[in-house]
Formats: sequence, C-alpha cells, structure tokens
Amino acid sequence: MKGFLKWIISCLILFVSFGAVAQTDEQLAEEYFKKGDCEKAVSYYSKILRKSFDKRGLKNYTTCLIKAKDWVEADKFFKRQVKSDAANAAWYYINWGLVSEAEGKNGEADKKFGEAVGAFGTRFDLYRDVAEEFRELQKPELAKQTLLRAREASKNENLYRLEMASLNHELKETENMIGELLAYGIMFRNAEIVQNMLQDFLKEEKEQAMLEKVLYDKIQKNPNEAFYNELLVWYQVQRKDFYKAFLQERALDKRYKYNGSRIYDLGNLALQNKDYENAASMFEYLVKEYPKGQLYPFARRMAITAREEQVKNTFPVKTDEVQKLIGEYEKLLTELGTNERTLEALRNMAMLHAFYLDDKKKAIGILTKAIEVGKQEKNFVDKCKLDLGDIYLLQGEPWEATLLYSQVEKSQKDDLLGYEAKLRNAKLHYYKGDFALSKEVLDILKRATTREIANDANDLGLLIMDNTGLDSSETAMQAYAATELLLFQNKPLVAIDSLKSLYVQLKDHSLADEILWLTAKTYMKLDSNQQALACLKTITEKYNYDILGDDALFTSAKLYEEKLNNKEEAMKLYQAVLEKYPGSIFIAEARKRYRVLRGDTIN
Repeated sequence: MKGFLKWIISCLILFVSFGAVAQTDEQLAEEYFKKGDCEKAVSYYSKILRKSFDKRGLKNYTTCLIKAKDWVEADKFFKRQVKSDAANAAWYYINWGLVSEAEGKNGEADKKFGEAVGAFGTRFDLYRDVAEEFRELQKPELAKQTLLRAREASKNENLYRLEMASLNHELKETENMIGELLAYGIMFRNAEIVQNMLQDFLKEEKEQAMLEKVLYDKIQKNPNEAFYNELLVWYQVQRKDFYKAFLQERALDKRYKYNGSRIYDLGNLALQNKDYENAASMFEYLVKEYPKGQLYPFARRMAITAREEQVKNTFPVKTDEVQKLIGEYEKLLTELGTNERTLEALRNMAMLHAFYLDDKKKAIGILTKAIEVGKQEKNFVDKCKLDLGDIYLLQGEPWEATLLYSQVEKSQKDDLLGYEAKLRNAKLHYYKGDFALSKEVLDILKRATTREIANDANDLGLLIMDNTGLDSSETAMQAYAATELLLFQNKPLVAIDSLKSLYVQLKDHSLADEILWLTAKTYMKLDSNQQALACLKTITEKYNYDILGDDALFTSAKLYEEKLNNKEEAMKLYQAVLEKYPGSIFIAEARKRYRVLRGDTIN
C-alpha cells in the first residue's frame, strides 16, 4: 500500500512538473515579449506553437519577426505550420501576409491574405472570426471577401447579413449596406434592429437619400411586402416629413385593413411635432373614411383640435377663424352629445372664448358645465380648474386663480397636473412681484418634475435670480413681470407700449436684452416683422455678448427667410450664427437652412 501511494505521488509530481514547465514557457515568452527582447521571445513562441496553436502567441511571434526583420525564419516557420496545422492555416496565412507586407512584398502579401480567405473550405462557421481579424487589421475589403466566401461555401446568401452591412458601411458602399439590412429585416422580421443600425450608419444626407430611393424601388417591385412601406414611414417620421408618411400609411391602411388606427397614431405624432396642417389632414381623412368606426368621435375632435392649433399659431390670430372653430365644436357636440367622449371639446371651446374672443363669462359657463358632466373624471375636473384659474387671472382676479391652482396642487400632489398647478402658482407670484416666493416654488419644481416643466421653472428662476437684488425696490423686475401679465391677458398692444417705455428707462440694466427679446416676440405674434427685426438687430449689435445673442441672430435669419422672402439676407445671418456662435444650439439648424438656401440638394 505504501509503495502504491509513493507511485501515485511520483506521478502527480511528474504531472505538475510537466504543467509547470509548459506554463513557464508561455510565461517566459510573454515576459520577454513585453520587455522587447524579441530574440528570446521568438525561441519560446516557436517552441509553444509547434506543440499547439495559440492565436495570441502567434500574433506576438509575428510582431517579433517583423521587428527583427527575420524574413528567412518567418518563411520557414509559416511554410511548415500551414502544412502541419492545416486546421489553423487561415491564421498562419494572415500573419504570413503581414510579414510579407512589412518586407515590402505587397503582391506576396495579397496572395497570403487570399489564401486565408478560403482556408476553411466548407467550415463556413469559422469565417466570421477571420473576417473580424481582417477588420481589426483595418482591411475591411478582405473581411468582406471572407464573408462572401462563407456564403459560397454554405450556399446561403443570407449568412452574416448584419456583419456585411457593417462592412459595407466601413467601405462607404451605402447601397449595398442598405440592401444587407433590408434583407436581414425581411428574413427575421426585426424592424427594430434594422432601424437602429440605419440610425447609426446614415449620417450623411446623400446616404439618407439613398435609403429613400432604395425603399421606393423595393415598394414598386414588391407591392405586397408591408415591411418596406413600414420602414419608409419610420424614415419619414424621423425626418418629420409627415405628409409623405401619411401617403404611405394611407396605402397600408387600405391594403391591410388597419381601420385607421395607424393613421390616428401618426396624426397624434404630427400634432406633437407641431405639423398642424398634416395632422388635421390625417384626422379629417379618418372622419371621411370611417364615419362608423370606433375612432370616429376621437378623430372628429382631433381634426378640430389640429385646426385650432394651426389657427392659434398663425399670427396674427384671426377672430373669424376662431369663430369657425367654435362652430365646428358646437356641431361636434350636437352630433355626438355632451359626454365623456366630447369633454375635451368643451374645454377647448371655453379657452377660445376666453383668450381669443374676450368672452370670459361664456368661457366660465362652459367650463362649469364641463366639470358637472365630467365630475367622475378626476383628472379632467382638475384640468378644468386650471383653465378656470387662468381665466380668473385674465380677469384680474389673482386670488381666485391661486385658490384654484392650489386645489389642483393638493388633489394631484405627486402627479404631472400637480406640478403644472405649482408652476402656474409660481408664475402668478411672479406676475404679482412676489419674487422670493416664486423662486422658492420654482426651485422645488427644478428638482421634482418633468423635463418640460423643469426647463420652464429653470428659465423663470434664472430670470428672477439675474434681475433681482440690483436695486432695493426691484422696480425694474416688477414692471417687466407686470408686462408679461399683460401678454398673458392677451393685451399685446398695451404690452408693447409698456415694453418700449421700459427699454428707454433700462437700456443699461441687465433686463435690457430680455425687454427687447419679449418685444420682438410680441411683434412677431402680431405679424409686425419689420418692427421685430429692429428689436432683434439691437440685441445683436448692443447685447450680442449676452445669452440671447444667438437667439436674436437666428430668429432674424428665419424672419428674412420665412416672412420677408429675402434669401440673401437670411443666408448672411445664418452664416453669422455659424461663425459667431459655434457652441449655439441653433448650429445644426442654421447650417441646414443655409445649405438649402444656397441650393444644395437636401433630401
């Protein structure tokens, strides 16, 4: 028994010793390589590679051969290895090609790389690693050849679609890249991956134009394949081209009997992106095509809502257009009745009466009725209370307004409506000149709400912080806040007179550029564009160093382009934005608009 134990121990010692020697060879090779002692490293790597394949060791070995310029040894080694270790011949050919390349024998290198491409024969599952190696060596063309060879070997043209798409992107072969992604999408029905890769790859306008062209070609040749239409809709939505997206969705709706659901969603998306014209067209299409469908009452109301937004955002707002909208809402209520499906129509009607027809009594009556009809809907009732608060503020009754805002704050404490109510209370304190209280509420909102409300809170908070405490009575800021209240109350002409007087008094105050900016925006709402431009010009000339400098310059350019049809002046100002404010948030838009005006092809 003791003899047997000794024999076991001896075997274990021999086994461990053998492992230690092998391990030591690898460690020594690595150590000498890191030290740059290639002569010693080569001897160890050569010994290791004769025993078994080691991809990392082979790479280091090749690096040492190139560094030592030992071309003869390299040829001997690689000739021997490709014969004795045929299973890994591809890796030897790649490294042999690198040696030939370093030696200046580019023709020989190309031959070796070519041998690597086909070295795996029918084992097409191994080609991906070789292709990846060529990519790491910054040889994407060879990587592409490798994957094409894999497709030949496997007789499967769908192999490695995503890898090929990525390689074609590297090679700037845009049409081929798009083709690979579309083929992948059709095969796996995975639009999300295709969309993500297209977003990553298609940065240039020419590339984006190519995608649109390819998709239209595919749709013509494959009219029954919805994937291409849906991808084209996605692309057009990314570009905010809702008109073209609508055309595609309309075709899909008819072919696949979606009953308008996708068009309804697209209409809402267009509305969110302030494309009121196309949003209205989509909802009106649904009203016409599906008069008995489930979406009819919603589409009917949204069609009016979209037109309402269009009217309210076309300056100056025309009273007769507002009256037409109210008439449309009344027809809707007559047709569908006053119920949970038409409650929002009541709210919209009330606000049109209050803010655009100056009929506050009528507005309060409609909202009171809406609250009674929708009393089971807590959120709706609270929205109506916010609206009522706004109307009381219009009437100059801030205490009634803050009472309603506070009720909603309490009712919706940790919800969006609660935050909105808190913001309105903060603005009310601001209008009244109670800046400390307003700032206190705004500071809370900056930390605890949605991005949109947080941004509004932050902007107003900064305005207060930058322009209070400069004089003991805060007279300037109080006058400015009072003027903003006039604008809220829809008294633009009175507000402009007040702003002009303020600017004369406060030319050297920190509020000066804010006064001019607010004056310009008010003039634009009245469609008095020359007067607006005069205010903006003063900002760009006297206060260009301040925070509104780039806003004023970019807005001036847009006015010349969109309202005054002065292409040359618009181009000049867009270029000035690019040169004077390289860090501006308007840079991308200014560049795009400049190029369009210059006549560049923008798709």
